[in-house]
Amino acid sequence: MSNILIVQGADVATPALKSIARLTGASAIEQIQPNAFRLVGATAHAELAAQCAAAELDFGWIPADRKLSQFGLFVTDMDSTLITIECIDEIADMIGVKPQVSEITEAAMRGELDFSESLTRRVALLAGLEVSALDRVYAERLALNPGAEQLMRRLKAAGLRTVLVSGGFTFFTDRLKERLGFDHTFANQLEECDGKLTGRVSGTIVDASTKRNALETLRDQYGIAPTATIAAGDGANDLEMFSAAGLSFAFRAKPVVRASASYALDFSGLDGILPLLGA
Repeated sequence: MSNILIVQGADVATPALKSIARLTGASAIEQIQPNAFRLVGATAHAELAAQCAAAELDFGWIPADRKLSQFGLFVTDMDSTLITIECIDEIADMIGVKPQVSEITEAAMRGELDFSESLTRRVALLAGLEVSALDRVYAERLALNPGAEQLMRRLKAAGLRTVLVSGGFTFFTDRLKERLGFDHTFANQLEECDGKLTGRVSGTIVDASTKRNALETLRDQYGIAPTATIAAGDGANDLEMFSAAGLSFAFRAKPVVRASASYALDFSGLDGILPLLGA
């Protein structure tokens, strides 16, 4: 069975879409979402990636018989994937150490630093901050990435189990679980004393192997086939999870992560995952 070309973006210009259809020899263009299109009869072309990138469009090939109902588990990262910020960077801004923390964050996401070491170093810089500052970060700075709510609604309506697993903090994952209806969440617990952060985390650090283990454990718990699992993320800490998933989505990701994913979304919202699942 042939594969189908999906083209989508935040703003799909008709001339660009028609140009891609001509390039790939597509016989028809079918709109499947407001900003997502199926190109019927398209074939691969060496210039497809460059032409889509120039038009700020994402593309992906999917089996013609793929359906959302074939999947059972969705696991996503939080910081810079589900939400627009890196929470630890914004917490650090409250105490005046954001540049130092951001530098370590970026190195970890590029895969240049072991995640556990990088988290320990970053959290240590937060020592003495009033816990109430976390409320301000959530209320004033945390925003969902475009398409997050639409994605979660469709996945839940289709019966998928949804999981938020983060190298960030339970303060935020707990609130997002309630807000978006995740079935499970995993994250790090910031240690507190007398209303202030101690600069340490409690318990085992949630790292790349924890993310993979969460996916595999819940997959087996619910009796879901490995091919029916989905992972989404943006940093090197998500690569082990990607390797265990049936499909993986790199969202606004670092090059090393894009190269390892089944699909990359550089311009679409998170709801851009849906057309690539056959929804």
